[in-house]
Amino acid sequence: MILIRNLRHTYPGTRRQSARNALRDLSLEIADGQFCILSGPNGSGKSTLFRILCGLATPSSGSVTIGGHDLATAPERIRPLMGVVFQSPAVDKNLSVQENLTLHAELHGLRGAAATARITEALSWSDLKDRLGDRVETLSGGLARQVELAKCLTTRPQILLLDEPTTGLDPASRRSFILALRRLQRDRRMTVLMTSHVFSDAEFADSVAILRDGTLLAHDTPDRLKAMVGTEMVVIRPRDPAAFAAVLETGFARTPIRYGDELRIENIPPEEAVPLIAAVLANHRDDVLSIGVKQPDLEDVFVHVTGRTAAFAAEADQTDSRARRQPELTA
Repeated sequence: MILIRNLRHTYPGTRRQSARNALRDLSLEIADGQFCILSGPNGSGKSTLFRILCGLATPSSGSVTIGGHDLATAPERIRPLMGVVFQSPAVDKNLSVQENLTLHAELHGLRGAAATARITEALSWSDLKDRLGDRVETLSGGLARQVELAKCLTTRPQILLLDEPTTGLDPASRRSFILALRRLQRDRRMTVLMTSHVFSDAEFADSVAILRDGTLLAHDTPDRLKAMVGTEMVVIRPRDPAAFAAVLETGFARTPIRYGDELRIENIPPEEAVPLIAAVLANHRDDVLSIGVKQPDLEDVFVHVTGRTAAFAAEADQTDSRARRQPELTA
C-alpha cells in the first residue's frame, strides 16, 4: 500500500547552517492492511518522512507510491484514500464533539443523512457516544484523541497516518487508544503508519521500522527484532562503568556493550546467565549497584540498533515536535 524507493531529502543551507540530509536513499514497503510503527531518535528523519507522505514536503529525489498512485504525479488520487492524525490537536476545542465531526464531514462533501450515518459509524468503537454535546476542551486527553481519530474515520480512509498520537496521554489512556486503533485497523483492514517513541505502543504493531540519520536500520516484526538481541541479556549497573567493563573482559571473558551507566551482555545463552551473575556478585559485590537477567523488549532493540537510550528518544520527541512547528527550511 505504501512503497518508498530511494527517498532522499536535503534541507538547503543558510548563512548560519550548512545543508542537511534528512533522508538518505530510504526504501520502505508497508503492505496492504499492515500496522507499522515508525521509530527513531532525534534527527532520524521521522518527521520529514511523515511530512512527505502527507504531501506537506517534496522529496529531493526518489519515489513514493501510495495505493498504486505516484505521490509526485497523482496526489489528487491519494488524498481520498488517506486520513491523518497530527501530533498537534486538529479539532476546535471550543466546539462540541458533534460540531467538530459535522464540520469535518461537510468539508468532505457529506451532509444530511449521509453525514449522520458516517459520524455514527466513526464513533461506533469510541467512548464518545454519550459525550456528543460536550465541548472538546472539557474532555480528557484520551477522549480528545478519540475525537481526532473519529474525525478521520468519517471519510473511511484506506490508509491512516498518525504522528505521535499517544503523546501526553497517561499509560491507561495510551493503552486504550492503541488497542482501539488496532481493533479498528483489523476490522476495517486499514493500512496504518504511526510514529511513536513509546515502545509499549510498538508491541501491538505488525512491524516496526527504526530510522537513524535518515537511514532505515531495521524493519521487521516485533518478535524478530527482539531476536536480534538474543533470548536473554545480563544488565549491570556498576559504580564505575568504564572500569567494570575491563573487569568483565579480563576476568570473565565477556565483552559488554555500554549504554549510559549500564553494561549489557547480549545474546548470552540462558544457562550461562545465572552462573555469571553469581560469579560477579561473589567477586565484585561492592562494585555493583544492580545486576539482573532480562528478556529483551523493543526498548532494548531500539538501544541495540541506534545506540541511543529510551530517555534520549523521549527527549528527541520533544525536540522533533518543536521542529515540526518551524518552517521547512529549519525543520
